[in-house]
Amino acid sequence: MSGLKLLALDTEDLSVISTHMQDSVFKLKDVAFEPKHGQFTLSANRFVWESTDKKNQPPERCRSVVFLKRVSAVRSQSINLADREQVLSLLAMRFKANGEGPDGLVELALSGGGTIALDVECIEAQLTDVSGAWETAAKPHHPDSE
Repeated sequence: MSGLKLLALDTEDLSVISTHMQDSVFKLKDVAFEPKHGQFTLSANRFVWESTDKKNQPPERCRSVVFLKRVSAVRSQSINLADREQVLSLLAMRFKANGEGPDGLVELALSGGGTIALDVECIEAQLTDVSGAWETAAKPHHPDSE
């Protein structure tokens, strides 16, 4: 088990979590928002980017959970909310501040153009691996970034 545990309290930290979560796949049913507690949870099969540097190491995925706290609202765009079994792929997590304060918007950019937008009081996110890694068929490929 890779056992990755990361905490984000600013944009640079969130960028690190975003890098590790790039190409994670999840079903819409694995997303939860608890308004009473101000917590958004995303459970996903994360591509283990940190193992791709090892020679003769096959590509791997592991089960990971991202918790975002201090969330006041969640919106989505270009996602069929009725289809809880649809598989989505996370491309990036970005923060856009509201003025100079710590509040703003955390945007989860998905392949196919969909987005999940979280209104937050400030950045407070955690990434935790919750399973061991398993072999996967292929490494994600991004032709535009090479």
